[in-house]
Amino acid sequence: MNGDDVHGMMEGQYIRRHHWNEIRDDRCTSALVKHIKAPVHLVWSLVRRFDQPQKYKPFVSRCIMEGDLGIGCVREVNVKSGLPATTSTERLELLDDEEHILGIKIVGGDHRLRNYSSIITVHPEVIEGRQETMVIESFVVDVPEGNTKDETCYFVEALIRCNLKSLADVSERMAVGLSTNTN
Repeated sequence: MNGDDVHGMMEGQYIRRHHWNEIRDDRCTSALVKHIKAPVHLVWSLVRRFDQPQKYKPFVSRCIMEGDLGIGCVREVNVKSGLPATTSTERLELLDDEEHILGIKIVGGDHRLRNYSSIITVHPEVIEGRQETMVIESFVVDVPEGNTKDETCYFVEALIRCNLKSLADVSERMAVGLSTNTN
């Protein structure tokens, strides 16, 4: 078995374990995977900050928390111009520091993402002797009236890909900074 086969098996196991979503005709769901050249603790330190998504999410300009960080807390996110929204209200559904799982649900905002929820899981990997990370983000959302399932999935997947690329960029820069400080 080559490395790609092993990656594919692990991705499939993690997706079945944490990311299975009920599929209905009026909903769209998908799971995206990103491999990051940084240790899991570093990547998780960014992902788990429900109160500071702007640390790696390029479309977030500001985040205002309502209450303390914990399950059920709500954040109001301001979105940068260029997207078909200006605000999103999101609730923290799951935060597991041991298993590295974050779940959110969008509960309001001036956008068309209704009944949107996502799960992000962060998994350690060792690639050629280096500590690296596999991040999987899945989502489920209603298909808005006037859109197709494919259009909806394409739009949400594009946003998530952008967020995951930025997460990788920020994490990898931090990892380089750590390795140069320890030498």
